[in-house]
Amino acid sequence: MDNRPASLKNPYIYGMDNAGFEIEESSPATHTNKPPRPSATNEHPTIVRKITEAASKVNLAYKTHSTLIKRIIYFIVVAAFLGFLITACIMNLQRALALLIMTCIATFFVAYDLVKRFLGKRILRFFKPVFSFLQKCRKWFKWIIALLALIGLIVWLSIDTSQRPEQLISFGGLCMLVTLIFICSAKPLAVSWQTVFMGLGLQFVLGILIIRTEPGFQAFQWLGIQIQTFLNYTTAGSKFVFGENLIDGIFAFQALPIVVFFSSVMSILYYLGVMQWIIIKIAWLMQITMGTSATETLSATGNIFVGQTEAPLLIRPYLLEMTKSEIHAVMTGGFSTIAGSVLGAYISFGINASSLIAASVMAAPCALALSKLSYPEVEESKFKSEEGVKLERGEEQNILEAASNGASASVGLVANIAVNILAFLAILEFLNAALSWFGGMVDYPDLSFQTICSYVFMPLAFMMGANWNDSFLVAELIGIKLFLNEFVAYEQLSQLQKKRLANAPEFINGKKQWISLRAETISTYALCGFANFSSIGIMLGGLSAMAPSRKSDFAEIVIRALITGFLTSLVNACVAGILFVPREVLDCINLLNTSFFNQTNSNLQTCCQDLYQSRRACTLQHVTTRSIYPNAVGWRSSAGQAAGREKWWASTS
Repeated sequence: MDNRPASLKNPYIYGMDNAGFEIEESSPATHTNKPPRPSATNEHPTIVRKITEAASKVNLAYKTHSTLIKRIIYFIVVAAFLGFLITACIMNLQRALALLIMTCIATFFVAYDLVKRFLGKRILRFFKPVFSFLQKCRKWFKWIIALLALIGLIVWLSIDTSQRPEQLISFGGLCMLVTLIFICSAKPLAVSWQTVFMGLGLQFVLGILIIRTEPGFQAFQWLGIQIQTFLNYTTAGSKFVFGENLIDGIFAFQALPIVVFFSSVMSILYYLGVMQWIIIKIAWLMQITMGTSATETLSATGNIFVGQTEAPLLIRPYLLEMTKSEIHAVMTGGFSTIAGSVLGAYISFGINASSLIAASVMAAPCALALSKLSYPEVEESKFKSEEGVKLERGEEQNILEAASNGASASVGLVANIAVNILAFLAILEFLNAALSWFGGMVDYPDLSFQTICSYVFMPLAFMMGANWNDSFLVAELIGIKLFLNEFVAYEQLSQLQKKRLANAPEFINGKKQWISLRAETISTYALCGFANFSSIGIMLGGLSAMAPSRKSDFAEIVIRALITGFLTSLVNACVAGILFVPREVLDCINLLNTSFFNQTNSNLQTCCQDLYQSRRACTLQHVTTRSIYPNAVGWRSSAGQAAGREKWWASTS
């Protein structure tokens, strides 16, 4: 019987009673011993709960043993890499040599970090008596080292320049430029000559390693080839976006996509911390040798890889408290180097990649040294120690975001490059037309902007080491770089280089068409920097956005920093001129047999001078071709030998 109240029996409220259910529930036949069937709704929470509990246990175990797990993973990865490296070296050592060298360098720095972290204090305590003794005798050691360095430099110059006197001209140019900066120094009496000479010495040592030593030269040559190969991968994206026909020979579709690709790669390296690690290691070497502050050294080192506004981002939190001399060093470093993103564009012009990389690396210590010569430190820096100075990292969450941000950030740079080249080339053409019009009034229609620059900067070009005939064209490139920009100057240099490689006539109507390999190398170093008047606004805008309260200080220093950066590139070119040795071996026998002697050719002149010097030592009849040219295989025939002799006698008479 239903004992519910009448209000609960309303079928319209709670529905009608199910009579069948009541009968089934009350029937004794329906009661069995079978367990109730679990519903699907009860099964699902049980499975989820079990999975959640298992995941929690795994997460707890990982947190408990995270250090051990990471070490095991590192050990497996390192063991696999070492196995791969050993296998590669066994199969072909020459092919795996580059990977072996890079592994050794990385191992050295990792071992240094580990030793410094765990044994640094003990080592310092052990050598404390030695450091105390050196500190007491510091003045004597400084003078002894300076005297030995001076004697070594004089002996080396006297021996090395005896065969190539033009190198002595480059050394004179270096001394002239350093003296000029000292005369124009803001505070000449406050100059720290230790910083200046150590910076120039470090630049010189780097130059010897890169240019003179065979391992260093081959290493940078290999690095340049690898970068060229790496940048060629840009064509895959360019072909897809623009089509294969457009990327051949068109600057906007050939060179500018390289900037996008390189910017994206650099952003990835910054996200991974690779660039910060490299910058810190190079900055440490420069700081302990030159005695500069941590902030300005980090910025100067960063300029090797990034541009004049990106490098100060590394030290943005410290700009407000930096001294004027340190800010001047930051600006000078930006003006005297180029960014890695535009490096690829210059390489696409045909400029030698290894020379561009070497110029950027050598410019970093030179910029710091000459900056302290132009604007010496007279305030107390707060950043003498690297402790407390940390490099900023990006805010990207993963590699994909870093790659995307790098590519997006390059859009403004690409547009800036394109519009500047368009504008400056148009302005240059207009200036040349206007100057030609004015020159025509006095019967000199060949007057142009390049002609004016060739006469104004010709003494500088000659003192850098270019020969007299080449110095006018080198001076044109320097003027274009300073008053327009380095992009236009490198484009002009690439045209001169293409003419030389195509064996074009050296003179047409009395006008030189190309320059020698030595002059090309010197020009490559001299143009490697952002020091031009259009960069002033870029520098001021970038730094003012980071530290608005110091805008007046930036405006006060920027012109001096621009001139110092410009002269830094010229000093860099002088060092290249001192150390340059031609590595191209001329086949003089073939050249004498095939050349026409009715036109001037520098290669022919070199061969004739070589033969003339050999003739002075002994008679031509008793000198074999192999003794004069060790790499030659001899005359091809007696008829060719006779013809070569007749041509040589005709050229020297």
